[in-house]
Amino acid sequence: MSALQLPGHPHVHYQHEQLHVEGCNLKALVAAHGTPLFVYSKASMLEALAAYQRGFAGRNARVCYAMKANSTLAVLQLFAKAGCGFDIVSGGELARVLAAGAQADKVIFSGVGKTRDEMRVALKAGIGCFNVESEAEIDVLNEVAVGLGVQAPISIRVNPNVDPKTHPYISTGLKGNKFGIAHERTLLTYQRAAAFAGLKVVGIDCHIGSQITEETPYLDAMDRMLDIVESIEAAGIPIHHIDFGGGLGINYNGDTPPAADALWQKLLAKLDARGFGQRQLMIEPGRSLVGNAGVCVTEVLYMKPGEQKNFCIVDAAMNDLPRPAMYQAFHAIVPLQQTSGNAATTVVDVVGPVCESGDWIGHDRNLAVQSGDHLAVLSAGAYCMSMSSNYNSRPKAAEVLVDGAQSHLIRQRDSFADQVRGESLL
Repeated sequence: MSALQLPGHPHVHYQHEQLHVEGCNLKALVAAHGTPLFVYSKASMLEALAAYQRGFAGRNARVCYAMKANSTLAVLQLFAKAGCGFDIVSGGELARVLAAGAQADKVIFSGVGKTRDEMRVALKAGIGCFNVESEAEIDVLNEVAVGLGVQAPISIRVNPNVDPKTHPYISTGLKGNKFGIAHERTLLTYQRAAAFAGLKVVGIDCHIGSQITEETPYLDAMDRMLDIVESIEAAGIPIHHIDFGGGLGINYNGDTPPAADALWQKLLAKLDARGFGQRQLMIEPGRSLVGNAGVCVTEVLYMKPGEQKNFCIVDAAMNDLPRPAMYQAFHAIVPLQQTSGNAATTVVDVVGPVCESGDWIGHDRNLAVQSGDHLAVLSAGAYCMSMSSNYNSRPKAAEVLVDGAQSHLIRQRDSFADQVRGESLL
């Protein structure tokens, strides 16, 4: 067993029976940095981005990384250097991308609840575009822009009522979701926005959900979007760019999402057929760029057999890996030490130490482990560290970025001082 590639994770493999990310032995990284520990592959991120760039070759297109998936500064810096713009949803995210070296005019500001202060800061920074999500937001943004003596560049996020066939918590394009403006009201909303002195209509936006693994929802949403663009432009309001959002899924558990370049070949063919092939395009991938680039390494603390369940208690928890507790999400879990085929396994629930019954990482896993061993939770690059917390006064994990045989500590583990900074005793 000299080398074994893990399916869906091109840069995570066993080498001499030890799990590696690129050229780095995870056991050595644990010895240096402790656990829980997030480890990311630079090559994996850039290869995922390259698939989009291939799909858009020769087109007027911009990839805007949806940074809510993973907002660590070094990750943002990596994508900024690779030519990405960014999709943000808060003033804090704007501050992060600017600190990472991004240009404000390549930033799209999405989100349903932008505050006046966030709008002012973004306008002063020279934001590329606001994706407006409600008619009330149009009024407020116009008021703020007029107060600053500028025009706010906007696109309106359309809710096309297309089912993305994903988890209901990450579905965003149906009538019952809080996002966007109903497609039936889009033309009227554009006409209203175009009349405001403080707004400049520059585009249109659509985002139907996350972890989408089928082509059909994208194709359906594009048809509906292009119908709307035709009606808006027929009313005399030019649309300079079309933003199709993100949401492309990754392989968590045998999922088979289309490759980004293959998907966009089909979408671009539809654009060409309808006469929009030369329009400026924007997309906002997040999970598909970082999800399978990351693993979370955790130590087995205790094995706890029971009458109904056997538990493998680890030092990573729902505060580090919130997706299972929040979405009942599946993450593959593998040992750092490759086991032989005849090793005795036990069916266990892998759970964390947080004082919640919902603190689980994986149900009913066949593992051959004991106290002191280490496990790697796969596909942990997206919506794990960015959603992590200090619940139970637990320190946030350290993060490492791997580049070949080199590793870089890109986030130190929280200290107690980090956790209580800003707090005061009476």
